[in-house]
Amino acid sequence: MTLQETILKHIDIDYSYRLAKRMEQYRSNEVLGYRSAGSRAEFETGEMLKKEMESIGLSDVTKDAITVDGWEFKKAVLHFTAEDGTAHEVQLGAYQTTFVTDGPEEFELMYLGKGTASDYEGKDVTGKLVLVDINQRDEWWINYPVYQAHLKGARALIAVQCGGYGEIDDEALNAQDIAGPENAPAFSISRKDATALKQLLHVEEGVAGNESIKILLDSDTRVMRDCTTYNIVGRIPGLHPDRMVMLSAHYDSYFSGFQDDNTAIAMMLGIAKALVDSGFKPRNTIVFCAMAAEEWGVADSNFDWSTGAYEQVFTAHPEWVGKVIADLNFELPALAHGTRARIRSCYEYTQFLEDYLSELPELTRAYPEETRITAPIETWSDDFSIAISGIPSMVNDFTGGSFMETHYHSQFDNDEFYDAQVYRLHHELFALLIVALDETAVVPLCFAPVMHHAFHGLDDNDLDFSENSKHGLHSGVDASGMDLEFQISSLCDLLRIAEQKAWRDYDDLEVSNNLYRHLLNEGENAQAEELFEKARKTEKLLLDRFKKTQDALVRIDWYGNVLYPHEILLKNLKLVSGSIHALQNGKLSSALRRLYQVDNNAYAFMFDEDVYNHFTNYVLHQPKERLKWGYGRLMPHENLYGLVKSLLKKQENGETDYEDEIRQLTSIRDNQHKLLAETLEELSRLVKTVFL
Repeated sequence: MTLQETILKHIDIDYSYRLAKRMEQYRSNEVLGYRSAGSRAEFETGEMLKKEMESIGLSDVTKDAITVDGWEFKKAVLHFTAEDGTAHEVQLGAYQTTFVTDGPEEFELMYLGKGTASDYEGKDVTGKLVLVDINQRDEWWINYPVYQAHLKGARALIAVQCGGYGEIDDEALNAQDIAGPENAPAFSISRKDATALKQLLHVEEGVAGNESIKILLDSDTRVMRDCTTYNIVGRIPGLHPDRMVMLSAHYDSYFSGFQDDNTAIAMMLGIAKALVDSGFKPRNTIVFCAMAAEEWGVADSNFDWSTGAYEQVFTAHPEWVGKVIADLNFELPALAHGTRARIRSCYEYTQFLEDYLSELPELTRAYPEETRITAPIETWSDDFSIAISGIPSMVNDFTGGSFMETHYHSQFDNDEFYDAQVYRLHHELFALLIVALDETAVVPLCFAPVMHHAFHGLDDNDLDFSENSKHGLHSGVDASGMDLEFQISSLCDLLRIAEQKAWRDYDDLEVSNNLYRHLLNEGENAQAEELFEKARKTEKLLLDRFKKTQDALVRIDWYGNVLYPHEILLKNLKLVSGSIHALQNGKLSSALRRLYQVDNNAYAFMFDEDVYNHFTNYVLHQPKERLKWGYGRLMPHENLYGLVKSLLKKQENGETDYEDEIRQLTSIRDNQHKLLAETLEELSRLVKTVFL
């Protein structure tokens, strides 16, 4: 029996399923669940996982202490009497904010539509609770209406999901990271219970007939700054202890968290158990990390999730960078995501993974289509924090299918959607991937896809330089705009050359790794070890290059999407230039639609300036320890609040003189033009010094 067959034989998904269910017993809120950062329930779960790691045979099991902001949510119960005279006791979900009552307290409750600035006109919400409708997937995040309510004097906001999340049932509650200050309290309520409150308020077509009603609220939800929590780490020691393959998943959760992320933790330990039970003796140390504080872990930060993973590799074990050749992260692996399994990877691992898939034996048939590789990684899971530290990372892709809109982060995240075949496939897929990585002499990174996608981000831009030149480009370029066009062309040439060289370099790596694997399979261990030692210098160079690539090329927009720096600037330049052109032709609506898409300026349309400024400044003017994985990842910001409000006022008044706004936008466009020119110069220097 081959090693692959032996490991597959020892995979026991029933063990993993039972462990996922056992995790449900630990809860902060006796009715709803919740295992949040720094809570007693999270601590108890970590203690159980530590014992479990030891019981299945992992070595050197440790608790790595990390500092996070904690959140303990014990209860939020709302009482009211319906129109028919029946008494209602309603369980509310909560967000990571502080609101503690002395038993049930009486409050006035008002309905404020969607909770935007205009909804408060003529309303006094001082000291009251505010009920609003929200669709976080299609409109705006919860922090904006919450902070708007706070600045208007409301005691707290209660949000009802009207699409986007929790669509499975009218009784669904929803929870997300708050990305806002803890002194602006927020709760969630089901559509069913909100409907009963709206009936009392006589809400029709988004307008309340009754100004307010009286309700009782009994709440205990509190944020605790600077708590200690723990990442739990176990190991299968290898012949080369300083070369590691890492597996990770998070054990904090909303509600019972069966899919997100109990099944991932359980799969990670299920794989560990199969490897140990099979007698697998790795050449590299295999590290299993159960991460705390993934859902949330830092107050009043735009980057408040994936805190535990960030702290693990930036604070607890920064020395892992340069030693860990890959992180295999897991999220929601026990339900079907679309029509095929996918591994979402950093660009540098895509070619190795494609080759790995092509050589796999027959695995469990869980999907109608074959497993595929997709890239790049995204910010929505721990692999992003780990990758930007310098550790190449990947995750089972979990965003396909309807689960995110229906069950995700609700009390309906249970085993109703459990798919045993999908779960088994993921166990098999990643267990054998560990073996494949273990049989490499040098980290199999290929930088050709990085160069390829950087090239297409430039080559596919449809910015019209001749059109821009009509408006007089400045900032160190000539009036024709040819400097920028020339820069793009020159960088594209460099990227093409770098891509070709990267393919040649990877071919050389494949020769070394194929020979290494052959020697191991033939039992020529001494020769294999000699080859391995010769590859140390190359591996260090590759991992250093990976870190430099992450630092220079990985950026995010204001909505967390992962992009190249030039992609963000080219998009903004096109939007601003298009807005100028639209205003010059009297097309105000067209201009506003474009400005809506620049940075975070969509929020300038709906919320007060103090709200907009808070959620802009807390990204731009907080220390690194509060921004975590988002630090330095955003491109320079363009504040269009005043300009947007000016145009909206002119639209309302029927004014058609936009000369002032055109002048402002021209200056903004020139600034973006200058930033793009500087960025292209930096990227050219990077390609020349690192890749050529």
